[in-house]
Amino acid sequence: MQKRQIPASGGLTYGGTSRNEMGMTQAPSSSRPLRVTRAPAPLAGTVAVPGDKSISHRALMFSALAEGETRIIGLLEGEDVLRTADAMRALGAHITRDENGRWHVRGRGLGALTEPSDVLDMGNSGTAARLLSGILASHGMMSVMTGDASLRRRPMKRVTDPLAGTGATFLAREGGRLPLAIQGNATPAPLDYRLPVASAQVKSAVLLAGLNAAGETRVEEPVPTRDHTENMLRHFGAQVAVEETPEGGRIIRLQGKPHLIARDVTVPGDPSSAAFVLVAALLVAGSDVVISNVGLNPLRTGLFTTLREMGARLDITNERTEGGEPVGDLHVQASSLQAVDVPAERAPSMIDEYPILAVAAGFATGISRFRGVEELRVKESDRLASTVALLEKNGVRTKVDGDDLIIYGTQGAIPGGGTVETHMDHRLAMSASILGLVAENPVEIDDTAFIDTSFPGYFPLLNSLGAGFAA
Repeated sequence: MQKRQIPASGGLTYGGTSRNEMGMTQAPSSSRPLRVTRAPAPLAGTVAVPGDKSISHRALMFSALAEGETRIIGLLEGEDVLRTADAMRALGAHITRDENGRWHVRGRGLGALTEPSDVLDMGNSGTAARLLSGILASHGMMSVMTGDASLRRRPMKRVTDPLAGTGATFLAREGGRLPLAIQGNATPAPLDYRLPVASAQVKSAVLLAGLNAAGETRVEEPVPTRDHTENMLRHFGAQVAVEETPEGGRIIRLQGKPHLIARDVTVPGDPSSAAFVLVAALLVAGSDVVISNVGLNPLRTGLFTTLREMGARLDITNERTEGGEPVGDLHVQASSLQAVDVPAERAPSMIDEYPILAVAAGFATGISRFRGVEELRVKESDRLASTVALLEKNGVRTKVDGDDLIIYGTQGAIPGGGTVETHMDHRLAMSASILGLVAENPVEIDDTAFIDTSFPGYFPLLNSLGAGFAA
């Protein structure tokens, strides 16, 4: 196997959006349509994907709430995370990036954030907006939060409804949509909340609000979701206890008013970003690829389990622990995939990976069923509808049965030839690009500019393996 070590992009120009050396927004991006044709040769080499987005958001937020200076190594420098950095600066944290790509955050201390002088623009990041709502609700200040056209369409009531129990008040558009005005409460009440549906974002928002509340905050989730918030809270010195429920869920208890102390954070490679490289290597004939330093948190690896059930030749090597999170290298080889039936309870561990899994299922042999994927309807786009459109326009039959998605595999012969409307959804755009690498006819993508919100250097990285994108 040919070895080419390609690091994740370290530049500060993403999605057509330029930034100064502090990482602050200077100019908006323009659209970038793309025509994708079949990969000219097998993919081969060793690459490292950018840092985990979920961990990167939390590292910036928690270090801003801690006392002292935190050094963050491997921060994802995509637009979504840089918006979080901008927001935490606006709230009083001192954040810089050194010449070696390390980020330094001098925190304000819990309860000591300052009122922002302007609107907080979260761009396209639902994670940033929802988690930050918990922080803002529990500080005695007035703030206004907005986002791009896609984020302004996404519902916030699932977060603002429980957060209102702290004593904070919210003013939003119909359906709780951004722009959102928040009058925080300097003496917030602790919350006791049971999530109606599994959501790591809602769980995290409630826990973040509980940091500045005297007493115990309790969150019960029906199905375990990614636990980066719990892990990082412990890393910074908070007391967090987790217990399993008889029904298979979890109860998380947080003791309020902890003394958060700055701690260095090393961010592993994002498994959600690795998913696109992984599926590309599985589908392009003859491929043999290693993806190094990928986060292996068991609440994030549902896709890896599912692909193995489909017959993927996927090995995990060099397993280790970094910064409290399991990490390893993925060795993947082109494989003949079979249809899969994905249980609903696996959805929280792979919620962002369904569009690219749908591409794999479209390429596979047999009829696949993804059960209980209703959460896809409230992502950057209606991801369920958008994923169906992506497949159908390129010759893959689908059916939506309630909250289940059924995909009729083409036995390795996706016709392609369609135009994909991405609706400003980066994961949909990347999924369409991978489908184009194996489709029989070229695939048109209406816009790829916003891919860099989560995966800076996406096209150069895949081209280093031999993908042949014209981007």
